[in-house]
Amino acid sequence: MNKRARGFTLVEVIIVMVITGILSGMLAVFLKTPVQSYVDTAARGDMTDVADLTLRRMTRELRLALPNSVLVSADRKTLQFLLTRTGGRYIDVSDSPPAALLPLDFSPAASLSFNMAGVAPSGRQAVQINDWIAVFNVGTAPADARTFGNIAHVTAVNGTRITMANNPFATQSPSMPSPTNRFQVVTGTVTYVCAPAAAGGTLTRNFTNQIIGLNGLGAPPFGAPALLANLVTACGFDYSVLANTNAALVGISLTLSRSNGESISLARQVHLDNTP
Repeated sequence: MNKRARGFTLVEVIIVMVITGILSGMLAVFLKTPVQSYVDTAARGDMTDVADLTLRRMTRELRLALPNSVLVSADRKTLQFLLTRTGGRYIDVSDSPPAALLPLDFSPAASLSFNMAGVAPSGRQAVQINDWIAVFNVGTAPADARTFGNIAHVTAVNGTRITMANNPFATQSPSMPSPTNRFQVVTGTVTYVCAPAAAGGTLTRNFTNQIIGLNGLGAPPFGAPALLANLVTACGFDYSVLANTNAALVGISLTLSRSNGESISLARQVHLDNTP
C-alpha cells in the first residue's frame, strides 16, 4: 500500500516565519522601554554611587585639614589644604617641668626637641619621622604654615619626645605660642584637581608629604595623583570664612554625565573648625 507523504510545504514554512517575525517585533516593542529604563537606572545609580563616595571622602579629609590652611583657585577647580594626622599638647616653660621633660621653648635659645604632654598617640595616629609640627596656625604671618613661620619638620620620635629639623617658633617675630599649648601633626598637602570636559573629565586627589606654599595652586604637579571620579562634566569648589567665628564652610559641587544623556549632580557643604 502506498504511504501518504507527511511534512510542511514551503508556503506553510514561510507563513510560520512571517507570523513569528511579527510576534517577535511586537514583543521587542513592549520590552524595549522597560529594558532601556533598567539600563538607564543602573547607569544613573553607578554614577550616583561614584559621586557620593567621592564627596564623602573629600568631606572626611577636609575635616582633618589644618585650621586656616584651605585654599581654592580663582576658577574654583582646585582645592588645597594641609592634612593633619593627629594633635596634642606640648610641655610649656610655664609648666615648670622636671628635667626629664623638655618644653617647647619659644625663646631665642630654644632647642630642637620637646616633650608632648600625656601619652604619645599610637597606631595610625602615631607621630612619624617626616611629619610636620604646626603650632597656632592663624593663616597669616608670622603664624602661617604655608610660609613656614610656625611649622617644623620632624626628624626623630622617641616616646613623647619629638625632635625637629629646626625651631621656627624661636625665630617668630612676634612669638606666637598657642594659648592652650596645642600643636597639630601635619602629614603633607592634599590637592583636589577637577578637570571637567564634555566627553567626560576627571577629579583627582594629589598628595605630597611636602608643604606647598601660598602660590602652590598654580604650580602643578601637586604630588602623586589618584583618580577619584571620571565622567565629570562640571564641578566647583567654594571656601567661605564665617564672620566673627573660628569656622568656615567649604562647598563642593559635582556633575557626572554619560554619552547617552544620563546625568547626576550632587552638592555638599562641609563645616570646618578653624580654631588654631
